[in-house]
Amino acid sequence: MYYERAIEPVIQEINETFPVLVVTGPRQVGKTTLLSRMAKSDRKIVSLDNPTVRNFAKTEPEMFLQRYAPPVMIDEIQYAPELFDYIKIWADRERRCGDFWLTGSQAYHMMKHVTESLAGRAGVVRMLGLSNDEIRGLNFMPFRVDIPDLMKRAGAAAPMNVSEIYQRIFKGSMPRLYENDKVNSSRYYESYLETYISRDIRDLSQVADELTFLNFMNIVAARTATNVNYETLAGEAGITAPTAKRWLSILVSSGIVALIQPFSNNALKRVIKAPRMYFLDTGLCAHLTKWNSAEVLESGAMDGAFFETWVVSEIYKSYINAGQTPPLYFYRDSNRREIDLIIYQDATVTPIEIKKSAFPKNAVKNFSVLNPLENESAEDEPPFKVKIGNGAVVCMAADLIPVDRKNWYVPAWLI
Repeated sequence: MYYERAIEPVIQEINETFPVLVVTGPRQVGKTTLLSRMAKSDRKIVSLDNPTVRNFAKTEPEMFLQRYAPPVMIDEIQYAPELFDYIKIWADRERRCGDFWLTGSQAYHMMKHVTESLAGRAGVVRMLGLSNDEIRGLNFMPFRVDIPDLMKRAGAAAPMNVSEIYQRIFKGSMPRLYENDKVNSSRYYESYLETYISRDIRDLSQVADELTFLNFMNIVAARTATNVNYETLAGEAGITAPTAKRWLSILVSSGIVALIQPFSNNALKRVIKAPRMYFLDTGLCAHLTKWNSAEVLESGAMDGAFFETWVVSEIYKSYINAGQTPPLYFYRDSNRREIDLIIYQDATVTPIEIKKSAFPKNAVKNFSVLNPLENESAEDEPPFKVKIGNGAVVCMAADLIPVDRKNWYVPAWLI
């Protein structure tokens, strides 16, 4: 079974406006499958996973592009960086949109070559695993606390109870697990990690010890939905803090982890500056942290962290799938007052709290820390005031219900 991908219109737009389309993202999220379905019959498709083809591309890049002349899709382009300069020459000479489709799962390496050789010639698309909407066959706009839009969503989306949501959290977002129900998720993720470590991580000079790196992934997974502390990560993994920072950046560039930055403004004082980290695939996170079933996870010690991780990752993906940089932040100050997520867009701050319960009490109490934003008019800031928009408590409510005149309980299945 194939699941329609929300990012397809973005890919089509870039194909019509750039000579080179670059699709990057973690392994096995469906990059090749999607582009193969979108390709017309005259587009050649070649994968550098094949050792013979890869050697041809590396040793004879100019002849390779004669053999596989555009329009062409080159899968796993990072294995032959020698091609980039010749692709640049071709793109400059022909000036034809859509000639090259390039995919790669090693963004850490690939994007370096894209920025050096194809700047201004390539449109880059990030692709992640399936979103909850894609699994359900829905296609909504990026998530915002827009009440009329949320009411439309409520009319189109089937409600999900807490058990169904944790089944989705435990299973994760890899297309293979949904295309074939017989695939065992534990064996799948074990194989996924072996491939990621042996093929992507082994190629990085920054990682000398693969087993220690895998242990580092376990430690990061156990700390999903927490603020980054490199000293703590380093101490638990038995590495130095600079190494921990470098390795976490690899997980971020690989699309495994997202870092949400703290929201800061001159009007807000004593804001904690460390980012917060979230795994983008909750199934992989559950596998790394050794949860054996959705039922055990739902009642376990990390149930709240996984619920928050899933909500943040779904909102994050809703922006990625629209070809946008997620405008997501969080708030925490030295008095330990927190707001789980903030959407900052169009000079409007939207506070979001994330709670597993149905109708959490006092969930919006910390939203008041943002009030100085509307009162501040510092000379070094833009000549408009920041507006505080409708707030949301994403929770297990059965329906979209107001908390007060400005804040709403938003069912998790509506995101």
